Amino acid sequence: MSDASVGLRRALLWLLGVALRIDGLLFAGPGLPIFLCLVFMNAPSPASAGQRLLDWFANLETCLVAFSGGVDSSVVAKAAALALRDGAFAVTAKSPSVAQRDLAIAREVAAAIGIRHEVVETSELARPGYVANAPDRCFHCKSELYDHLTAIRARYATEVIVNGANLDDQGDHRPGMIAAANANVRSPLIECDIDKPTLRAIAKQWSLPVWDRPASPCLASRIAYGVEVTPQRLKMIELAEAWLRDLGLRDLRVRYHEGDLARIEVPLEAIAVLTENNIRQRVETELRQIGFKFVTLDLGGLKSGSLNQLIQVQL
Repeated sequence: MSDASVGLRRALLWLLGVALRIDGLLFAGPGLPIFLCLVFMNAPSPASAGQRLLDWFANLETCLVAFSGGVDSSVVAKAAALALRDGAFAVTAKSPSVAQRDLAIAREVAAAIGIRHEVVETSELARPGYVANAPDRCFHCKSELYDHLTAIRARYATEVIVNGANLDDQGDHRPGMIAAANANVRSPLIECDIDKPTLRAIAKQWSLPVWDRPASPCLASRIAYGVEVTPQRLKMIELAEAWLRDLGLRDLRVRYHEGDLARIEVPLEAIAVLTENNIRQRVETELRQIGFKFVTLDLGGLKSGSLNQLIQVQL
């Protein structure tokens, strides 16, 4: 396939992801438009991509899934459970960098999937490289997680550890992928050539409750590089985001910058909501009570991984 064809396929898959989110608004149902998109793109359907993932697990008897409860690892966990039944085992990390809301969702999704599930406490805050919060912070976080998973794998004599990294994760700053390689952790979604829009379509077809859930990376990813990660700062971010969700915002980030400055990122269409005078005043008052000294709103809107823009500046 030519580079142009690949680019067109990616663009159409992105549009497919958008179509999935507006299911029922522009179409009578998702089946026909999704089917037509996939046919004309000459791309595999969610059914064929899902089958390819199931076939990947069919070569195993046991596996351990690094499970966050997000759509990526949920698809992997579902495939593992379908293919291996009791041979599949999911493990979720519990630490100050994981929001209580995310931990609760992970438990709920694991129960819905029907996979064996264990929550383990990790100690990334005991690692100086993690606390220092250089651009390789995620390496230290994932190394801590995979050390725990490696021990669990040995305890249960599990064949392999797998994660939820997908094809699109290869195009971003992902030092955690190095930690995965060091620990011999495999990425079935990448090996099966499955990107984010495709896996969301698989998740919907498999009736996973998180199929349209926004990405929810760890709380430490909100702290600007070079600013130390502390339990207090992580809790401030968690409380601020929880309060903003109570306003009805679904997808957002509260970025922490030096000097207890909060930089709120929301989708462009939600900016007007936060700038309404009474809402703006409530947001500022609440976040100051949480511990932020300055409260700002990013007019550029929500950008996943926006703090990665600082890496080039620091280098």
